[in-house]
Amino acid sequence: MSDTCITTDETVFRTALIVDDHPLFCDALSMTLQAVADIEDIRTAANLEYALGEIEAHGPPDIIVLDLNLPDVNGLDGLIRLKTAARVPVMVVSSMADNRVITGTINAGAAGFVPKHSQREVFRNAIQTLRRGEVFIPDGAVLLQQAEVANATTDAVARMGTLTNQQSRILQLICEGKLNKQIAYELSIAETTVKAHVTAIMRKLGVQSRTQAVLIAKETSFANVLSDTP
Repeated sequence: MSDTCITTDETVFRTALIVDDHPLFCDALSMTLQAVADIEDIRTAANLEYALGEIEAHGPPDIIVLDLNLPDVNGLDGLIRLKTAARVPVMVVSSMADNRVITGTINAGAAGFVPKHSQREVFRNAIQTLRRGEVFIPDGAVLLQQAEVANATTDAVARMGTLTNQQSRILQLICEGKLNKQIAYELSIAETTVKAHVTAIMRKLGVQSRTQAVLIAKETSFANVLSDTP
C-alpha cells in the first residue's frame, strides 16, 4: 500500500508520458513515479515526434515528464509544443539545472523542474506540489529576473567565445559522445594533442570535467531562447 496521501482538492495523476532518449533513465524514472505517485500507466517516448504521435493516438496523459535535451528538439521548442498538444502539466527533468535554465523553462510554462539525478524524495515533493496546482522548483534554485538571465547567458556565451576554432570543434565532438581516440582520428591529430585541447577547454570554461564542459556547451545553445522568454 502506498504512503502517498492525496487530499480531495488535489489532482490525481494516473497516467504519465516520459519523454527521454535514454532507455535506462526512462526505466528508472518509471519505477520512481510508480513508487512516489502511484502512477501505474506510464508510456515512454525517445523523441518529440514520437511523443506527439503518442498523444495523438492515445490522448494526453495526466502528466508529462520531459528531458530538454532530445535529438529532435531545439531549445524550449519541445516543452512548448507538448504543452500546446496535451494541455497538461509538463515537469522538466534535466541535467542542465542552473538557475538560468530553470527560469527559462518555468517562464515557458513548465509546471516544475527537477534536476535529473535527484533523490526519490525530490520527485515525491515535486509530484505533490504539482498535484496542488503549484509550480515546483528544487531547493536552492532561484528564479532570475530578466536582466539576471541575460547576464548569466552573456557570461556563458563569453566563456564559449574564448575557445579557438579547433577547441570548439573538439568540444562539439565531445558533446556527440566521442572519445579522445575517436576525436584524434576524425581530426587527423595526435591523441596527446586532443588531451591538451580538452585541458585547455576545461580551463577556459571554468569547469573540472568533460561532463561539465558538455553542460556549458548545451546550455549556451539555449541562450537566445532563454533570454527572449517573456
